[in-house]
Order: sequence, then C-alpha cells, then structure tokens
Amino acid sequence: MARYLVTSAIPYINGIKHLGNLVGSQLPSDVYARYLRGRGHEVMHICATDEHGSPAELAAAKAGKPVAEYCAEMHEIQAELAHGFRLAFDHFGRSSSPQNHELTQHFAAKLRENGLIAEVTEHQIYSATDGRFLPDRYVEGTCPNCGYESARGDQCENCTKQLDPTDLINPRSAISGATDLEVRATTHLHLKQSQLKAELSDWIDGKHDWPVLTTSIAKKWLNDGDGLQDRGITRDLEWGVPVPELPGKVFYVWFDAPIAYIASTAEKFADWERWWRTDKGAEDVTYVQFMGKDNVPFHTLSFPATLIGSGEPWKLVDYIKSFNYLNYEGGQFSTSKGRGVFMDQALSALPADYWRWWLMSNVPETSDSQFTWESFQAGCNKDLADVLGNFVSRVTKFCRSKFGEQVPDGPYGESEQALIDELTRRVRLYEEHMEAMDFRKATAELRAIWVAGNEYLQETAPWAAFKTDEARAAGIIRLALNLIRLYAVLSAPFIPDAAATLRAALNTDDTWPANVAEALEVLKPGDAFTVPDNLFDKITDEQREDWQERFKGR
Repeated sequence: MARYLVTSAIPYINGIKHLGNLVGSQLPSDVYARYLRGRGHEVMHICATDEHGSPAELAAAKAGKPVAEYCAEMHEIQAELAHGFRLAFDHFGRSSSPQNHELTQHFAAKLRENGLIAEVTEHQIYSATDGRFLPDRYVEGTCPNCGYESARGDQCENCTKQLDPTDLINPRSAISGATDLEVRATTHLHLKQSQLKAELSDWIDGKHDWPVLTTSIAKKWLNDGDGLQDRGITRDLEWGVPVPELPGKVFYVWFDAPIAYIASTAEKFADWERWWRTDKGAEDVTYVQFMGKDNVPFHTLSFPATLIGSGEPWKLVDYIKSFNYLNYEGGQFSTSKGRGVFMDQALSALPADYWRWWLMSNVPETSDSQFTWESFQAGCNKDLADVLGNFVSRVTKFCRSKFGEQVPDGPYGESEQALIDELTRRVRLYEEHMEAMDFRKATAELRAIWVAGNEYLQETAPWAAFKTDEARAAGIIRLALNLIRLYAVLSAPFIPDAAATLRAALNTDDTWPANVAEALEVLKPGDAFTVPDNLFDKITDEQREDWQERFKGR
C-alpha cells in the first residue's frame, strides 16, 4: 500500500463556482483520490476555501457584509456544494484559519532569515476617489501583452501573463470605476525568487512525466523576457494574514493560499507532519496537485520557492495535473452575466453523477473543451441510461422473473471465458489510464467495459436460452450479476452514488478486483439481491431546451 497526498487548487471564496471551475481542479482530484482509495492506498485528500485578498473584500462589500462574516457563510455554502457533488475531501479547510496564519508567518520568517526577503519601496496605484492604495485585483484594465480589456492587476486570465497593476493600460478602480489614479510610494516585502531560479529550473527539468501544459507554462515564466522575477508578497489590505514587521499590511493571497494545503491538514490531523515533512515520514508520500492552467505559475514557482527557500524539509509536489478551460455554448462562463451552469444550479437540475460523468468524459486535458446542452444530453443518455442503466435493469429484472431475487446456479462456458479475456485486457488499460491521470481515456475505456457487457448479453440471449436450457441461462445471469458488481467497483470514482446503489442492491463490498476472473465469482449461487430503482432517467428534449434558455445569461 502506497501513500498519496492529493490537493485541489483551492477555490476563491467570492461566490459559487461554475462547472468550469469544478472540472478544472476539485472534481478530477476527487476522482483520482477515490480511485487510489479503491485500490487500497492510503490517501490524504485536501482542499480549502481561499479567503484572503481583494476578491474576498470586493465580494463582501458587494454583499454588504463584514468580510469575516461573508467568508464564514461562503465557506459553509461551498462545503455543502462540495458534499453535493460527492467531493470526498479528508478536510475542506479555510485559508483564514489560525493554523494558516501561523504557518504563513513562519514561512516568511524563515525566508527572511535565509536572506530571501527584501523590504522594497515600490510605486503602486492610489485612488483619490477611494482614498486608498489599490492592490492588484482592485485595479482592472487592458493587458499590455494580449490586449484583453478586463485584465486584473495581478494576472491576465486570458493569456495567463503575470502582471503588476502599473502594467495595465487604461487602469480603473475595481471598487468605484474611478480613473483618477496616481502612483505613490509604499513599502512591501518581496520574495527573492530570482535567487532560487537555478534550483527551481533543475527541479522542473527533472519532472519528465509532467503534462506539457504544466511544464510549458512553468518554463515560460522561468525563461521568457527577463526570466523569473522577485515577487511582492504583501499588500495594502485589511483582511488577511498580518505582516508583523509592517503594521497595516497583510501577506499577498497567493503567498498564503498554497500554504493552506499544509495548514488545512494541520487543522484536522494531529499527525499532519507525516504528510508534509520529509523528516517526519513524508519521504515516501507521492504528492499530486490538480489545478487549472491559470494556477500553474504559482504552484510550479512561487509555492516551491517558499518551501525550498525556507531551508526546511517540506514535501514538494511530485506531479501537477493541470487543465485547460471548459467553455460554455460557444463562449465563456460569466458570473456577472449569469451565463452558464453553476454548482448549485447543476445540483438543482440533476443528481451529481450526471455532471460528474459528462464533465470527466469531456475534461479539458489537452485543449479547451466545450459544454453544450446537446452534448450533455446525448452523453448522459447514451452512456448512463442506454448502456449502464439498461444493462443493470435487463439483468436484474430478468433474473427476478425467472430465478427470483437470488444469484442462480449455472456454469460458465466459452462465451464467458471470451468475455473474461476481453475484460481482463480492458480493465488493465482502464487502470493504466487512471494511474496516468488520463481521464478522458479512462472514461472511454470504462464505457467500453460497460458496452462489452451489453454485447455479451445480446450474444448469449439468456431470455432465449431459458426456453431450452435453463442451466445455461442461469450461468449467463450469474456472470451478468457479477458483472454489475464489477461495474459498481470500477465506476465508483466517477459515479459514486450509482455505484453505491448497485453495491447495496447486490449486498456486496467495494473490494477492487485482483483479476477479472475472480471478480466474476464474488457473488455465489443463492446470494440474495434486490432489483434497484432505475439508475438514470433520460434527459428529455423539453428539459434540455428549458435549461438552455434558463442558463443562457443576459
């Protein structure tokens, strides 16, 4: 049994996330963690809400609430939605926790001791209208790199280029929209990332198995233009982790947010160091991170620079699985315009398994992907209702009508052996894709495993065999019932509710199969089962048209 530390990029506290956010980090991390647990590994799966910085302050102001109250409420909402989507985190923490305050200040102190922190007088944008300095996300404008007109002062979400507010063309206040901005001097702490460039470069070069998307973004930031730059790690804000040596300032949200992975583990588990410190047992941990491509620079450079620069034996990530963007009906999801499907809306329309299956079948691994209602309807109806659901219904109802609600006693023959041989090959491929985190390939292989059962049923036709050879029909159904159990175990990472329903109906456990032949002998003749309710209802044209209209936005 191996040990795996799995973290999802932590979602901003400023509102309910849309399906693109979900499939870019939290959902695939959950699928992978569930798979690892299913294989018998020890897993620590961690996420949290990202509660500091200007996004939190702006969202709280818009809601008319104190920022601490707003963050506490939104954390509960996001935790409930995570549960609704069956995201099985070992802990869903908060970046505003006392543990994260303490660890953030600890890292800053160690970096200062090691000569990697500098006090820098820099020039930042000040708004006379707002009567304050405007930290990065309080400033919006045109990106000087790609021309995107709604770039933020920390990063352009269109081209992912790292920015400072003073880089923006035609800047304006995100608070008031004021353009009467001026540049004033202020003192901040900078992390001397440039001094760690060689070490970071060697570390990244050693990751030969990382996705091209991950390494290309990391190396672009390392080598383009002037290369890796020192980075300000404090801001002129009220809400955040206080900077002891600079009263009135807080640490930059991107400095403290990744530290929350560690702090969230410490919030919940007394033995947290065995997951995070290589001198306390973490040397045998495989650490895997999941995130959208816009988060890659901070996880390949800034956070590793913090850990390495501390001089302490912290566990560095082994693999970063990054994703492109999921777009919506030919455009982008838009919170401000109400365009697209958000997590609460999705669960009000359909159970989680529908969304989990379609999203992971279309996960944007190698390029951006597109959510359309036609694709969603077709994928769910074909895969979940017509293939998996139909197989379960036909087998269990036929068995009940001919043999009662118990596994019949009948022999396996040549057709069964041929199916075992095919599934042995396919299950191994499925496992290889899951271990490689190639989720599109994994869902395609799982779908093929479901299809093989339907083809077997059509070929052997137990309803016809029963008329002339009852024992033969019994053998077919005995294998088919065991096949349903195998489907439940293999499918659990993607559709956990349906898998649990099938296991309960068959009165069986979720032990991962050592081999397919053994797996198809788990249910013995005479074992009782119940016929489950219909697993998946088909999505009707009327439902699809209603949702298309409802979520098209303004």
